[in-house]
Amino acid sequence: MIERTLVLLKPDAVQRCFVGEIITRFERVGLKIVGMKMVWVDKEFSRKHYSDHVDKPFYPGLENFITEGPVIAMVLEGIHAVEVVRKLVGPTEPKQAPPGTIRGDFSHHSYAYTDKKGIAIKNLIHASGSVEDAKKEVSLWFKPEELHSYKTVHDVHTL
Repeated sequence: MIERTLVLLKPDAVQRCFVGEIITRFERVGLKIVGMKMVWVDKEFSRKHYSDHVDKPFYPGLENFITEGPVIAMVLEGIHAVEVVRKLVGPTEPKQAPPGTIRGDFSHHSYAYTDKKGIAIKNLIHASGSVEDAKKEVSLWFKPEELHSYKTVHDVHTL
């Protein structure tokens, strides 16, 4: 039940200065940061991360977006971390995200708007979609020695 998941705070989250507030939301529910770094993604790494989307028509806009500024990459750990993070983040399309979710509170783009503009949807954050995806993505973004183990007050309360 204790899982690790990858979270990326995309360039729009960094540029709009939401990093601290977003991290706080994860920590408040008991998720622990076990790895974190700032990365400026290049086109080659974008193709690795978004390998399932490279041949899709929206990929060029996605690549332009993820490479336009620095990204904060984090590995979060906790009980059902993948599911909890996805719930906190909200649906991929911010227009559909309810208030109280990260996307619902800080973004309002829609697929219709971004398709018309020919740009990627500015949705602030990437969160692994499944436990299997999380394992693959964490190993792509982090070396084992970049991940840490330590106890928090939440660990004491979950025993």
